[in-house]
Amino acid sequence: MLQESQQSQGDTTGLHQPSPISLSHIQRVGRPVSMRILLADDHGMVRETISAYLTTEGRAAVLTASDYFEAMKILELKGPFDLVLLDFSMPGMNGLKGLTDAVASHPDQAFAIVSGTAPNKIAQDALEAGAIGFLPKTMGAKSLVNAVRFMIAGETFVPASVLAAGGEASESDFSKQLSQREQQVLTGLCKGQSNKEIARDLDLQEVTIKLHVRTLCKKLNAKNRTQAALIAKEAGFE
Repeated sequence: MLQESQQSQGDTTGLHQPSPISLSHIQRVGRPVSMRILLADDHGMVRETISAYLTTEGRAAVLTASDYFEAMKILELKGPFDLVLLDFSMPGMNGLKGLTDAVASHPDQAFAIVSGTAPNKIAQDALEAGAIGFLPKTMGAKSLVNAVRFMIAGETFVPASVLAAGGEASESDFSKQLSQREQQVLTGLCKGQSNKEIARDLDLQEVTIKLHVRTLCKKLNAKNRTQAALIAKEAGFE
């Protein structure tokens, strides 16, 4: 599924639909597009969240793809973009081989890697392979938009926290930090369930679920339940 967010001149509805591209995120009237971004990620929640960040905070026109091959097809048909964001672990990437191939095929296109679990070495290797940046998916909206603008301006961006990070956590390591009940609650969050729905499934009080969600956010260093689910999905937790 492919999505674009943009505002065409003279169109008071802010909606423009070129075939075969479908549009779901629409720029507000009076807020002209400031940059065109292609975002490729196989997690729908991640695509929607990052796209919303870039659309609302950055006034960006965002095209999205669900895997590497779709992204390359879009790039051929709709490129170039101000920036192409590629998920490190999505289908078709094969580690950094996808990035290397993309850079070789489109030497004038700016690429950056997005991930929630890749370690210091991957960030460095991505830069050496031709990426101009590395973005953790846990970044806040304003920080993400600022980083994207920074890269579009021709600069290289990698958060200091990523450069200082150690090895990559495995799914088992991720789960070990959580109690069995916390894992059950997190599973509900990853499914997009409300506290009430999770409480019903686990036969617990809703207030108990709220406490578990709060604890999960602290343990995962997440700002909210949505970000906690994103972090979990990136770590391979389902």
